[in-house]
Amino acid sequence: MDFKGKRVLVTGGSEGIGRAIAEAMIREGSRVAVMARRRDKLEATAKDIGALAVAGDISAPADVQAVVRQVKEEFGGLDVLVNNAGFGVFATLADMDTERFESVLAVNVTGTMMMTREVLPLLLAQKSGHIVNISSTAGLKGFAGGSAYVASKFALRGMTECWRDELRRHNIRVMLVNPSEVQTGFGGKGEPRDPNPRKLRAREVADSVVGALRVDDRGFIPEFSVWATNPF
Repeated sequence: MDFKGKRVLVTGGSEGIGRAIAEAMIREGSRVAVMARRRDKLEATAKDIGALAVAGDISAPADVQAVVRQVKEEFGGLDVLVNNAGFGVFATLADMDTERFESVLAVNVTGTMMMTREVLPLLLAQKSGHIVNISSTAGLKGFAGGSAYVASKFALRGMTECWRDELRRHNIRVMLVNPSEVQTGFGGKGEPRDPNPRKLRAREVADSVVGALRVDDRGFIPEFSVWATNPF
């Protein structure tokens, strides 16, 4: 893909991996909209990196529709959707309550589905596009205390495989990216959850996404993982 002039929407784009991907796309010459729930943080990020701020919650259908409508009005369409918004709740099965479990699925699974479904007519109309789903190595292997988050990422991987099979015939490429542990404000506090100079930064994930998207559109990389070399 040639990045110059491409129209990109990044969900969860106000910080962490989403912001890093948005910045990387802008450096390559793309026009980028970033979406997040916290308007103040989102607008500050958008101003800082030169992106369009589109506030909204991907688990709210009305917000999803409004965001896609605004992006279409501002950009005239869309070429790349990066589904990055997500969060985790971690507890053992014995301590997990239904409301917390379902809140993770509402964002990581249902919200991602709604956003992609809303964007899809734009991509189908032009018979081209890229959908990048940011998952996790938690979508490849479970771990104690990870029921909600792991379930959501396994579901995202399954949805990605379904969309890939449906959309290849329309020249729409669907990619899944599985980062291992990344130093971001994953828990919603804005600061790295585990500062460690040997672990991944958001920029390594962003660089990997850009590198994968550079492949000529006659082909694509369907899935890859990004691991820290030696985080121990």
